[in-house]
Amino acid sequence: MDQNNLLAAVDLGSNSFRLSIGRIVQREGISQIYAQDRLKETVRLAAGLDKNMILSEEAIARAIAVLERFGDRIENFPPDRVRVVATNTFRVARNIKEFLPRAEAALGYPIEVVAGHEEARLVFSGVAHELPPSDEKRLVIDIGGGSTEFIIGQNLEPKLMQSLSMGCVSFTKAYFPEGVVTAEGFAHAEIAARKELEAISKQFQRMGWAEAYGSSGTAKALVATLEESGFSEKGITLDGMQKLKKVLIRYGSAKAPELKGLKIDRMEVLPAGLSIMISAFKELKIERMLQGEGALRVGVLYDMLGRQAAVDKRDESVKQFIRRYHIDIKQATRVKQLSLQFFDQLKLNDPLAGELRQALGWAADLHEVGLSISQNAYHKHTAYVLGNADMPGFSKADQSVLSLLTLGHQGKLDKINTYTPTRNQWLALLCLRLATLFLRRRQLINPEISRLDVNDKTVSLIISSKWLAQHPLTQYSLKLETSEWKHADSCFSFKVVPT
Repeated sequence: MDQNNLLAAVDLGSNSFRLSIGRIVQREGISQIYAQDRLKETVRLAAGLDKNMILSEEAIARAIAVLERFGDRIENFPPDRVRVVATNTFRVARNIKEFLPRAEAALGYPIEVVAGHEEARLVFSGVAHELPPSDEKRLVIDIGGGSTEFIIGQNLEPKLMQSLSMGCVSFTKAYFPEGVVTAEGFAHAEIAARKELEAISKQFQRMGWAEAYGSSGTAKALVATLEESGFSEKGITLDGMQKLKKVLIRYGSAKAPELKGLKIDRMEVLPAGLSIMISAFKELKIERMLQGEGALRVGVLYDMLGRQAAVDKRDESVKQFIRRYHIDIKQATRVKQLSLQFFDQLKLNDPLAGELRQALGWAADLHEVGLSISQNAYHKHTAYVLGNADMPGFSKADQSVLSLLTLGHQGKLDKINTYTPTRNQWLALLCLRLATLFLRRRQLINPEISRLDVNDKTVSLIISSKWLAQHPLTQYSLKLETSEWKHADSCFSFKVVPT
């Protein structure tokens, strides 16, 4: 089957795993995504975390089984047509390094563990794309299994984003174990939620919004239950939720016969989700909330569509960082062009080489971020910023590669061993190091004076001996570079071959 017009997004949430397959349709020059297939399975991954944030083998087994089924559905999709994002439980589990390779092997595709702000951005994108166009500000709340995202945005752009550490699975475990509902449990849950919300409430109320939408399974369940049970005429209201809360406490669970529209797989986590939503309404002064479709998985699909159409959100983030850190654009451009020239000469036979080339280009764009902090060891400041800052569009894995490349672009190589670079990442790093070495005078050089040649164990820089003789500082620096690579654990050696 031709997969060229299909995109697949996999959302590995703390409560549910979801797979969405969308079909790209071009109409009048505009690309749209139409749903072709969807899969959802309740995994309750966050419930498998113990007090030390170690994910249990039982929870891992549940996840692996679902991922194998998802992998079977998207087998043979081109890698650049699939994006897999993992959220809060993957962020906080201390044994994620042991779990992640098993999960990727089961699914057959790499998994990106996204930061809270990136999750919020993708959530808003998904909701906004499914709503009618509007210039009004919109509030979106997404109650997940382990975290809750709050976003105010306008049109398709988020303006204010926060991710708080509270979710329907983690709150169920803490305040409503096994779905047992008590007034005391609700009281403790709402206190905990409002304590989290206090940190953001003033900022969100100050910005304001015209419409509020709930984009999660919790919101969908609340809308259905409140409307079909007669507690609300339209959407979610505080009065309707208080009525629902009384019924839950009276029956001691969400299995009350008078509740209509509530699916069985939502019963156990509904009280926890309700307590978080009630707290959000009280702290943010929300009057009514409607259901927002799409959410994270749709945001991921549209993000991929943007990348296919050369409107990559990551490019926008890089441009913002260039402005924010007052980067010398001319020098960054010179370094980028020479780095990519070297990289292309390597002729890597690897399906992921294109992604690495992109990362190398961004690293070259941003390698002098740290100069705005201090000239001394600026590469360390650069690496820290790129590894830890909020960079919309970038996953944590993306940022880790940028951090690796910029940390290692000058100085000793042994400092990047903790990143455990792949062979191709070592090669990309060599390209960036050579580019900054040649361009130390911050002036253009003739690109024809040198080229890279690679075999299994040696990378050779073929360079004009005449040019070298005229540039003694570069000649000396290349000798030091050769020596540095001899001591590096890099899968290859580097040598200079004058011609």
